[in-house]
Amino acid sequence: MPIQFFLLAFIPAIAVAAAILWGGIWLALPPALVWLLVPLADHFGGTETRWGAAATAPPRWLCRLLVVLWAPVQLGLMGWGLREALSAAAAGHTVSAALLILDLGILGGATGITFAHELMHRTSVVDRALAELLMASVSYPWFCVEHVYGHHRRVATADDPATSRLGESLYAFLPRALLGGLRSAFHIERQRMAKRGRGWWHPSSRVVRHGLELLTLYGAASLWRGLPAVAAVAAMGLVSVLLLESINYIEHYGLLRREESGPAGRLRHEKVRPHHSWNSSHRVSNFMLINLARHSDHHAHAARPWEQLRHLENTPQLPTGYGAMLLLAFVPPLWFAVMNPRVAAWRAQFLSNAEDLTKVPVT
Repeated sequence: MPIQFFLLAFIPAIAVAAAILWGGIWLALPPALVWLLVPLADHFGGTETRWGAAATAPPRWLCRLLVVLWAPVQLGLMGWGLREALSAAAAGHTVSAALLILDLGILGGATGITFAHELMHRTSVVDRALAELLMASVSYPWFCVEHVYGHHRRVATADDPATSRLGESLYAFLPRALLGGLRSAFHIERQRMAKRGRGWWHPSSRVVRHGLELLTLYGAASLWRGLPAVAAVAAMGLVSVLLLESINYIEHYGLLRREESGPAGRLRHEKVRPHHSWNSSHRVSNFMLINLARHSDHHAHAARPWEQLRHLENTPQLPTGYGAMLLLAFVPPLWFAVMNPRVAAWRAQFLSNAEDLTKVPVT
């Protein structure tokens, strides 16, 4: 698998750098890249189903280096971009400032969180620290806890705030995911600390650490440029987080794990399997998202590094890449028209206790 193809993941950084440098029409480049150029490239570039075997993957150290290098790129661009946005706003160029903050949010949400997601699944302390640093930069550090220890265990169940339900619009899903994710992270950490005989407020608690990270971020912004800087950091983070959770909406929409009999006859959910995530092997999207869209294999084998994620045939397949699917999700009637029949077909195949799937609710 030629690793140079995955250098395309740095194209959004180049697009944002161009927006910062030249302004004007270049400010439209990052959103155009995500929602126009990449969807078109996916359409004409087709899918890639071969790569992923460990034997054909590039050296692990090289693949890890590609991911680790993203951290200074993102943090550098965010600092530079925020400075230019605040200067533009002070000069009365409000639209340019807002567009630049939007660009930075897209950078953090579309690409930055993709790299952070890879790092938080690794065992290295350095990798996990970098993941938390990237997530803190977009005001969402507790995602590192909730995603790894919550979402991966509860995916495709009603208990998972990050699993979108059949007939649930993106706009109904987002507040549930945001609030539910925060509650979940707090609950997970409180349980972890209780097992150690400590309260959640103990200095070793990740809840405390995340709070200090955000306090540091917004305190530094306030000291730097006052309230305008605080507002800019918050707006940038909001764009990133909404984009992240919108991708979550796509990845598991309408999928469910069956309940089965466990020890002592108690019901439990079946083991997470590849068919509990929507998969997309569209070539360009996966080059730019370091195989994030091969989500079926990721959830079945969460520890598998990005370069070894495989296309799996007997899994639910998205009709196109993430960029175009996001556009569909923004318009719920179109989303339901495309996805609900696919969910119905999936349930008919994988859920033996499925109800009447000819009447799929659309709300």
